[in-house]
Amino acid sequence: MHRTDNRHVTGGSHSSRSGDKGGHPARTVAAHREAVRELLASLGGPGRTEQLPLLEALGRGLAADITAPVDLPPFANSQMDGFAVRSTDIPDGGRELRVVDPVPAGAVAAPLEPGTAAPIMTGAMIPPGADAVVPIERAVPDSFPRPGTPASVRLPATESGAYVRDAGSDVRTGELALAGGTFLGPGQLGLLAALGITQVTVNRNLKVLLATTGDEVVEPGRPLEPGKIYDANGTLLEAAMRQAGLDVLRTAISTDNPEQLTTLLRQHAPRVDLIVTTGGVSKGAYEVVRQATAEQDVEFLHVAMQPGGPQGIGRFDGVPFVGFPGNPVSCLVSFEMFLRPVLSTLLGSPAPRPAIRARLADPVESPAGKHQLRRGTLQPDGTVRLEGGAGSHLVHALAGSNALIHVPVGTSALAAGAEVEVWTL
Repeated sequence: MHRTDNRHVTGGSHSSRSGDKGGHPARTVAAHREAVRELLASLGGPGRTEQLPLLEALGRGLAADITAPVDLPPFANSQMDGFAVRSTDIPDGGRELRVVDPVPAGAVAAPLEPGTAAPIMTGAMIPPGADAVVPIERAVPDSFPRPGTPASVRLPATESGAYVRDAGSDVRTGELALAGGTFLGPGQLGLLAALGITQVTVNRNLKVLLATTGDEVVEPGRPLEPGKIYDANGTLLEAAMRQAGLDVLRTAISTDNPEQLTTLLRQHAPRVDLIVTTGGVSKGAYEVVRQATAEQDVEFLHVAMQPGGPQGIGRFDGVPFVGFPGNPVSCLVSFEMFLRPVLSTLLGSPAPRPAIRARLADPVESPAGKHQLRRGTLQPDGTVRLEGGAGSHLVHALAGSNALIHVPVGTSALAAGAEVEVWTL
């Protein structure tokens, strides 16, 4: 798309708010994701970090590169329980060697004399002079000598370096251990602990204002009058955001009164990093979000995506603003397609959704001019089964799925057995 699609990011004129009213073609998924990325780019950076103990940093994004302060492992050690030897002491046919004092893990090993073998535990330091380990299973007898037994063992020939973990073979002092932006899971925190690091600098969690709208929407637990529906969007999106590491400030449901919504957004905007609304972004007569942001630098447009085509993006009182459609599946798909991947790129958290290839268990049809997202369930045989129809209101089908199936623009139909991209949820 042309740069003018993103004028809301750089403070362009209000004419950019016309979006799809002027007959412009729908924005591509990739172009809208890039617009969201530009909008949120200022939410990362050195001034938005904090230092945490390792376990408190679980699920956060690393703020800057970390280089290794020590070698890992810090010394050459044994990969197996066995005998530390000089490989040149053992000819091709094997040899009987005199057994010397064992080397337990955590001990400093004495130098190994020629013609001897030292019983060694997994992880124990390789004695100076030794250059290989023979696993105990290959020894005769295949056990460590006991008190009162002959202190010798027959070992087969071995190569230099066999079953030895060299110092720095994992990472060397000064090398990059983890790059800034890395998602910190158990493996990453384990590496930092192995390097002796106890504190880590991470990107701060963003604070998000989540506002759901609609006269027809009722909070769960209240009486359901004719013409009303229970609000799923608030719980659905708050759960998704919290799972993604966001701090969520959720308002009460706003009515379709634009002045009320404007007041609500203005009240909370100074306390948050990002505003997200659901509903009121299409072209209908009661599109409250459009009306409430009429004097703001906010653009409403259509993305070539199903569900989730209508989108709002810009700034409300200077705060980044994203408006999602009101149907439950549409708002969740919008979060997964735009907000979650952008936050992952900018802040290192949440972790990206794993993308795999799978074969359809069912045929599927799709509007050729749209990127369609269908709910699906991955099967043990590597296929993915459709869950429910294409309707954006089918919450039961959403709850029964564990994947999003991508049908790209330009594809109107796929047969069962066709290979598709799938994001696992």
